[in-house]
Amino acid sequence: MTAAFLSHIDSELAGLKSAGLYKSERVITSTQSAEIEVGGDKVLNFCANNYLGLADSADLRNAAKQALDRYGYGMASVRFICGTQEEHKQLESTISSFLGMEDTILYG
Repeated sequence: MTAAFLSHIDSELAGLKSAGLYKSERVITSTQSAEIEVGGDKVLNFCANNYLGLADSADLRNAAKQALDRYGYGMASVRFICGTQEEHKQLESTISSFLGMEDTILYG
């Protein structure tokens, strides 16, 4: 990159910052709930998709810990190369039944 280009980018970023339009990440130091901790302050979290409050659910955390202990940290490759874990097949079956469909396949 040329010095002129980098200077232009710096100028644009400075303009965004001075206009209050520069977006930076907030570092959240608490669980995701209606109230979170950011920069040492407790604030209301109006921007999360945690509508059902599942992000900090003790039941889900415990289930995830059990699955991690039993299966490890995910598959080593895509399912069509190294296989599918039984939990995925069970979830697909449950989703199919719920939707009244013949089959379901999960991608993540």
